[in-house]
Amino acid sequence: MPDTPRDRPHLHVEGGGTSEPYSRPPQKITPRPLPLRDREGHAQALERAIGEALAGGRREMAAREPDIAEGRPGFYLEVEIAAAERAAIDQLGDRRKAVEVVAVRDPGDPAGPVAATVFIPAGAESFYLDKVEAYRTEQTAKGHPKNQALVTRLETVRVATVRSLFTDADALYPPPGQAIWWEVWLRRDTRPLFERVAGRLNVPVKPHAVRFPERDVVLALADEATMTRLVRNSDAVAELRAAKDTPAMFLAMDGAAQREWTDELLGRLTPPDGAASAVCLLDSGATAGHPLLRPALADEDLHTVNPDWGVADSAGRWLGHGTAMAGAALYGDLHAVLETADPVTLSHRLESVKILPPDGVPDNEPELYGALTGEAIARAEVQAPFRNRVVCMAVTSPSPSRGRPSSWSSAIDQLCFDETGRRLVVVSAGNIRDDLDPAAYLDRNDLEPVEDPAQAWNALTVGACTDKITITHPAYDGWAPLAPAGDLSPRSRTSVLWERQWPIKPEVTFEGGNLAGDGRFPPEAIDDLQLLTTHYRPARRLFDTLGDTSGATALAANMAARIRTARPRLWPETVRGLIVHAAEWTPAMRARFDACGGKREMQALLRRYGYGVPDLGRALLSASNDLTLMVEDEVQPFQRDGSTATMKNMNLHRLPWPRDELEALGELPVELRLTLSYFVEPNPGERGWTRRHRYASHALRFAVKRATEPLDDFRRRINKAAREEEEGGTATATGGDGWLLGTLRDRGSIHSDWWRGTAAELASRDAIGVFPVGGWWKEKPFLDRWSTPARYALIVSIRAPGAPVDIYTPVAMRLAIPTVIGTRR
Repeated sequence: MPDTPRDRPHLHVEGGGTSEPYSRPPQKITPRPLPLRDREGHAQALERAIGEALAGGRREMAAREPDIAEGRPGFYLEVEIAAAERAAIDQLGDRRKAVEVVAVRDPGDPAGPVAATVFIPAGAESFYLDKVEAYRTEQTAKGHPKNQALVTRLETVRVATVRSLFTDADALYPPPGQAIWWEVWLRRDTRPLFERVAGRLNVPVKPHAVRFPERDVVLALADEATMTRLVRNSDAVAELRAAKDTPAMFLAMDGAAQREWTDELLGRLTPPDGAASAVCLLDSGATAGHPLLRPALADEDLHTVNPDWGVADSAGRWLGHGTAMAGAALYGDLHAVLETADPVTLSHRLESVKILPPDGVPDNEPELYGALTGEAIARAEVQAPFRNRVVCMAVTSPSPSRGRPSSWSSAIDQLCFDETGRRLVVVSAGNIRDDLDPAAYLDRNDLEPVEDPAQAWNALTVGACTDKITITHPAYDGWAPLAPAGDLSPRSRTSVLWERQWPIKPEVTFEGGNLAGDGRFPPEAIDDLQLLTTHYRPARRLFDTLGDTSGATALAANMAARIRTARPRLWPETVRGLIVHAAEWTPAMRARFDACGGKREMQALLRRYGYGVPDLGRALLSASNDLTLMVEDEVQPFQRDGSTATMKNMNLHRLPWPRDELEALGELPVELRLTLSYFVEPNPGERGWTRRHRYASHALRFAVKRATEPLDDFRRRINKAAREEEEGGTATATGGDGWLLGTLRDRGSIHSDWWRGTAAELASRDAIGVFPVGGWWKEKPFLDRWSTPARYALIVSIRAPGAPVDIYTPVAMRLAIPTVIGTRR
């Protein structure tokens, strides 16, 4: 049976959730057993270690230089804890005494120790000694040693060094005497102090900075000895990382050129109108004079972060990458546009901000790319403040992210979340750079982690897949494509190796081309297997090729801009959610999921393919038997209760379900798809990522009422799910029951899942709960963000594939929305 045509707009519901007080029923918590210790012996060993550490700390304070030092005197201690006892990190600080956990170094070995670095201000030197003394000599009302939960988990304490504050890989730490650019993470409101001390020590500090709720990040040039003096003479430094090299770009250089096709295409082209949305490209610049770009790229929309660089695309090392991205972001794959004679109406404009230096500009000094990204976006926004835009960036750092937030990825999260104006940012997952072995395909991809800043929670991260397997050029007779149709593009990176708490990246994949080889040499990109796009030197040739995650990211931005043009009032969170919601696994991907042996394998595949390949038709239009509802709402997750914050509200959505129509279908198989999309406010810093030091401001989850479940039981199940997550477990109450992914979906800030069952069962599943499960807004009420409302997009689809039934019209009538039938876009 042919597919039912998609000719009806998705139904939009503003708000509609019933806010209900959040309640936590009494529960018995069974804490993890504490390490067994000889009380007296353990206390004495810790007292000796702390005494030696305090002597070293006092020497550090005595070494402060009065003509240089600023801020409250103090020193750093390094506390060693067994990896299994990392919960003790939350007990190492004390806000009243200004004792603060500033950095946590995790060795990556589950059996190895975790080292937490703590700032001890003058006047609080005895903080840990007092804790240990009370443990040794005092009892609680229940007869336990006082401070037992903390002290028994401590292995040892020592005075910290600059290296104790360094949270990057050991290989990036500079050898003695070598000056490097450090990424300096500063404690709250200490940046002016730090810059004054740096100036007195003649330490260059770059003017850009990235600001977060508890940290400011700057770049400073110093060797280890000078950084030691900087740390000693201020109370500002919380954490140190190595500033990364300038980003790497990925592109193919060869392309087909058919100059006469350009005029033919321009003859059937309708430019975008002035109110259209835009793709804002952060790249190497753009060649605005290219005849295929000129209709959508005005001179006033060409920007640069450095006036000395100009706005034109850069030859040399970047090889016109920005112009290649522009062509794909505007047209998609030009080959598909050129081979038809259909009219082409451009739905969106282009903006270009040059963030990569041209040839002749030294690139051995890194930039604080989080600040640079913010400045680049600001330049486009100042020029056109009311324009709907999609920010597109296929620029990544060559160092894998490991999933942990960086200053760059956190800055992107902050830019997306910005309460003065939310932003939609699309970034590439990054590519494998070196030669590939065909026998290692997919295994190699799973071992190559997504690169910085693509771990950003709020960004849409794009991987590459491919359907390009046909080789026609006679020069490649006997060559074979590396990837099969519908599978991962050979160079695309994944998050398979990341720890489970980090987001699923990439969320989606788009066409990124393929590689081919003859079996004698490593596979390479050939024209037949790449995207066709615009060349940065149109006087020489008009067309170029583009591939890998750069091409895929440009296609994703193209789709996002087309959605923003068609539905200009949708929130950025909703547009991101629609793209994920419209994604499906290809048959090749689906076959791998169907062959899964369990949740562990499914999680690995989800972190390889994301949610699949999005379709613009599914993102924009419903069908009579395939209905999509879009809900935009907000909830206030937390409230102040004395000195702490507690859970406040959850939202219960009773949607206008087509109950009668579903019941009439009886045992017919149907599908329910839910996607929840929201942005988090980041609070980065390598502090162990424990409950008290969470990165995300809040987390939301969804649950659906079961067919025979009374509403009160549904509410109790939601409470149980939230409680399980708050206690560090898995929210089993939201999984099972026919959901494909279950709790695997609960990572990051976008969650999507499929439920499959009968129409009769679905008829009674007419309530959806959206509820909070914690975050730093709750854990750190002193930052005064606990009362912030959390907005979200909830996208719901009901699908009865192959059934000649209209479930769309009755829902539209209940919402009093005219059922206008439109043309497929």
